[in-house]
Amino acid sequence: RAIEKGIGFCPEDRRNAGIIPNLSVRENIVAALQARRGWLRRLSIKKQREISAEYIKMLSIATTDAEKPVAHLSGGNQQKVILARWLALQPRLLILDEPTRGIDVGAKAEIEKRIKELCGGGMSIIFISSELEEVVRDSHRVVVMREGSKIGELAGGDISLSSIIKLIAEKEV
Repeated sequence: RAIEKGIGFCPEDRRNAGIIPNLSVRENIVAALQARRGWLRRLSIKKQREISAEYIKMLSIATTDAEKPVAHLSGGNQQKVILARWLALQPRLLILDEPTRGIDVGAKAEIEKRIKELCGGGMSIIFISSELEEVVRDSHRVVVMREGSKIGELAGGDISLSSIIKLIAEKEV
């Protein structure tokens, strides 16, 4: 239902909940798009190759071949494949749960740059991160939560590392 409503989700645990390791990069990228179309309205292999080539280039996914199993890519490139999967849907809302955890600095910078471009283009993004510096760099509004409940909110110029830490510390039980 989320796909039908234009919602994409990049999970925190990319290896177990994100990638489909035994499928190729191409198949991983088009998986959500194919699911939205339905399995009776298959995307042609030619169209799948066009779509995957577009996103491999757009996100600088380091692979020699779109037919390579996604499990053979680095963690950062697997994360980019998951991001490509959801971008191919052109969602209205994209939920990114720890999108830069466990990836190298270069891949992290590329993903953060893409997030900013998507927001600038009008896409709504919920960015979940435990790295506070990343939250400060990449957020227009910050909601601090504990055990599923909102404990505070910051926006615009009020967002800083110290203001987030202060909010967390003030609300400790």
